[in-house]
Amino acid sequence: MKRRTWTKRLTGLFLSVAVFMTAWGSAASNAGAAPQADLQLAASSAILVEVTTGKVLYSLNPDQPLPPASMSKIMTEYLINEAVKQKKISWDDKVQVSDYAFYIAKMPNSSGVYLNLGESHTVRELYKAMAVLSANDATVLLAEKIAGSEANFVDMMNKKAQELGMKNTKYVTSTGLPADILGPYSIQTDQKENLMSARDSAILARALIRDFPEALEVSKIPRMTFRPGTPNEIKKANYNWMLPGLNNFYEGVDGLKTGFTDAAKYCFTGTAIKDNMRLISVVMGTGSETKRFQETKKLFDYGFSNYKLTKQMDKGVPVQGFETAPVKNGVELTVPAVTADVVTTLSKIGAETKFTPTVTFQELSAPLQKDQVIGKVTLQEEGTKEGDFLQPEDMAKAGVNLVAGQEVEEASWIRLLFRSFIQFFSNIFSNITGK
Repeated sequence: MKRRTWTKRLTGLFLSVAVFMTAWGSAASNAGAAPQADLQLAASSAILVEVTTGKVLYSLNPDQPLPPASMSKIMTEYLINEAVKQKKISWDDKVQVSDYAFYIAKMPNSSGVYLNLGESHTVRELYKAMAVLSANDATVLLAEKIAGSEANFVDMMNKKAQELGMKNTKYVTSTGLPADILGPYSIQTDQKENLMSARDSAILARALIRDFPEALEVSKIPRMTFRPGTPNEIKKANYNWMLPGLNNFYEGVDGLKTGFTDAAKYCFTGTAIKDNMRLISVVMGTGSETKRFQETKKLFDYGFSNYKLTKQMDKGVPVQGFETAPVKNGVELTVPAVTADVVTTLSKIGAETKFTPTVTFQELSAPLQKDQVIGKVTLQEEGTKEGDFLQPEDMAKAGVNLVAGQEVEEASWIRLLFRSFIQFFSNIFSNITGK
């Protein structure tokens, strides 16, 4: 009986130690990690990102591929802007309404501007109809304009997604409409809906804003008229109700794109700027038109009230301890190094955040021009890792360029020869004296 009692006590002791070690190990593994806010989002997935740093401030199932519906059109916007920039098309090009666009225009419950056969509209008019009114008929017409067919355009969409690092995205239509409801234009594929993760939608939105900031001048239009001054003019509000004058107005919002299908439910990729800090939010799979904006508001409120961008260094100033960079073959042996832009850091309000400066210089050889890039300075937050960012390269590419503060001319061969003599005898003297 005593032996059995002693055995129970030992077992209990071992169990207690095991529980303690498990709890201690769990606590140790989470030490230093900031707990994520409990926003109680009513969404299938979500993400909140600060644009300049790429820092993820909140996430919920961010890498789960889900139907994005019309948020797919952000990619169509990107490719149209790119085609205009590359002079493949012009904003003023007239586009004749095709049979496919006319069919989409007649589809019940499909957002559009009711394009009619015989009509033609400029690329700019169609782009605005797509970006502001989520017009599916305008979208497919633009896809045909750029690629000849929607199928070709979808190939372009998927290729660009890979280039941008969108790892959980696969498009089957340019509009986000399901592939099997397009009547004679339906696509024979096992994948019926476009798929995109919340992270990928944020990556895409960030790329659009970065590469084509003028896109925000269109996405922020709260209301527009299509065919103005004609008997068939259409006046509609932007589906983004967070814009000024609409139901869910939120100060600072200037984009970007909503989406809805039965499979996707109500989605929204939004962006807002306040105190020079721009956030991108994505919510997918919410329960109603209003709900997607209510959940987005939670994200924006959290981001703007808990984080701030702080200027650490002005533009055109040296980094302490790294004021100059060595130069080969120059009249001068060094060149002043100054910041090419303002150096800012993202930190949580009320928390002490330590940033470690890291400076890297290129191997420089004269001649150098003033303001030529010669290196980079990075202020890295202690304890951060790749997973804290929207994309792994955000951590690697963080920082601001350092540029030459003055011109450095190439030295003549006589100067270089004389310099080499001085260096030669200096080395001999050092060897003799042992210094």
